[in-house]
Amino acid sequence: MRTIVFIETNKSGSSREAIKAAERLGYFTVLFTNRQKYIQQRTEFPEVHQMILVELSNKVELKKNLNELQKQGKQIKGIFSFVHSYVHLAAVLAEEFCKSVVSTDSILKMENKVLTRELLKGHPNSPYYALYTPDYPLELFISQATDYLPLILKSPASAGSKDVLLANNQSQLKVAIQELRKKNEQILLEEYLTGPQYLIEVLVHNGRVHIVAVIEQEITFSKRFIVTGYCLLPYINQRMYKSIHETVSSILRAFEMKNGACHLEMRLVNGIWKLIEINPRISGGAMNRIIEVGYGINLVEETIQLMLGNEPRLTRKHSKYVYAHYLTVDSRGKLNRVTGKELATEFPGVEEVYIKPRQGQIVRPPISMGDRCGYVLTSSNVKIEAKRMAIRAASQVHFYIDPI
Repeated sequence: MRTIVFIETNKSGSSREAIKAAERLGYFTVLFTNRQKYIQQRTEFPEVHQMILVELSNKVELKKNLNELQKQGKQIKGIFSFVHSYVHLAAVLAEEFCKSVVSTDSILKMENKVLTRELLKGHPNSPYYALYTPDYPLELFISQATDYLPLILKSPASAGSKDVLLANNQSQLKVAIQELRKKNEQILLEEYLTGPQYLIEVLVHNGRVHIVAVIEQEITFSKRFIVTGYCLLPYINQRMYKSIHETVSSILRAFEMKNGACHLEMRLVNGIWKLIEINPRISGGAMNRIIEVGYGINLVEETIQLMLGNEPRLTRKHSKYVYAHYLTVDSRGKLNRVTGKELATEFPGVEEVYIKPRQGQIVRPPISMGDRCGYVLTSSNVKIEAKRMAIRAASQVHFYIDPI
């Protein structure tokens, strides 16, 4: 029985859609998860043929379960993860249990932001950075970093804007370092960049770089930098596309990536692309849907094909602007009810309205991407119309919250 094993998934978004894609491709799907609630909600995962509760930090236990699957007659064709922190783990296990073409070392360096910055040190598209460790005198470090303010501070393993702080002055810098070092042995400091920000979705097949999608990001800053808007750009002038392709190719050459998927967040600063971060997977959330609606390409499915050793099919079936407007709440509390979803769905151009939290769940103003409460997805042949329709439809959705 041809089997694909997935290491963890989210309830929705790219990682969940990857499992559905594997089922469509005719594979027996197995999910390794450490989330007890998924076992309790087992019937809500019909595309998962076998779900196994396992401690994902225990490699011995993981291998034991993989061996057991093989004893059951399952031919493991791939071991994948589309969830941050588990992509490298899945690649390492795949090297041992099945044929693997992915660039494992490249994935390791992309997963860790310190390794990324060290690898790209001196690269023209990498901004200034510094590394703080607790054994260094804090006051001395702050005095040396003052000339580079404002600075962004990150946990080396952060994802989705979690543990990412902005420091505009020495006082904020000290507070941010003290906050992050409670749970981090290293703290990454990076130059604060200004300019429009873009997300670039990439597949690398046999060393050839494919720019699958360029997405303009809209960022809202409150306590954290939260992306609240994504606009797929189907039409980019040749000069801009060439500069993106050259920059991405140069960065990926440094990583020596031969096969794999990644996405880069970059800012255009005074005409020069600067790398915010790179991750060895498709972006989560609505990204797969955005590309599917805009181009007719199911990127998670083509990523699976690539990682199985097949050539991905990246020819667009059509091209249109797609805008994803994310929903957030302004106060913390228990979600009582949500209204307006059906009304928003009926608006012109709306492709999908997704509400993430369930009734009774605790919601809060976003301090990470995971705190976003859903999205409205629209499409149009006109860029400004796609955004206008998404925001208009989203205004119909209301979250009623009971304070706690």
